[in-house]
Amino acid sequence: MRIARFTTGEDPAYGLVDGAGEKIAEITGDPLYQRIELTGATHLVEDVRLLAPVIPRSKVVGIGRNYADHAREMGGEAPTTPLMFLIPNTAVVGPGDPVVIPSVTQEVSYEGELAVVIGRLAKDVSVEHALSTVFGYTVANDVTARDLQRSDGQWARAKGMDTFCPLGPWIETDLDPAACRIRTTLDGEVVQDGPTSDMVHDVAQLIAFASQAFTLLPGDVILTGTPAGVGQVVAGQRVEVDIDQIGSLSNPFVSAE
Repeated sequence: MRIARFTTGEDPAYGLVDGAGEKIAEITGDPLYQRIELTGATHLVEDVRLLAPVIPRSKVVGIGRNYADHAREMGGEAPTTPLMFLIPNTAVVGPGDPVVIPSVTQEVSYEGELAVVIGRLAKDVSVEHALSTVFGYTVANDVTARDLQRSDGQWARAKGMDTFCPLGPWIETDLDPAACRIRTTLDGEVVQDGPTSDMVHDVAQLIAFASQAFTLLPGDVILTGTPAGVGQVVAGQRVEVDIDQIGSLSNPFVSAE
């Protein structure tokens, strides 16, 4: 099941997307908290504006260097335990929304990633039960100000700026997170292409590890890391991240000036 959040020019609504990704059947309320019921209204995807499929109630949990090949291209080895950081929910934008490059950075990178949407409260969950807390999966671009990441020594500013966490186009609830492929293109040229099976720490391990540190709430999002091929993006370019079985997330990059 694919669940989209969208607007027709009025208040945001949720809907079920058909297999072809062409039509949305509107539903009542928020599916994270309410039973899914159809309203009877349908829309063409091309006639609505897709929004970020979830606005995290409390947090986005990022995972760094969770693909060995990406860790090596960044000059190190993958950590033996997950490397976590937090992103504020003010960084979240949706499909087609511009990513704004602020004047404080001169080196911004794309990072295509699989994102996990938590569906129920999770604290100290075991690896064996971790996937039962998942509502679904979506596509993410973990945009990073690489120069600030190096200078700050920690990643809050580099990864947490407004618009730096595009999510979309919708949530897929029926997915094997270890059987996907992430492809990122920069102005149409493929720059990343790797399977999620290459994760050092899989989704269940990431959820269990994060839940040891803090309670995960419905709507929280975990970014699971990026494969090799990250690189710089500048104003005027467009980055598209595609994950088979979910869909494509495309965003233009613009200058704040």
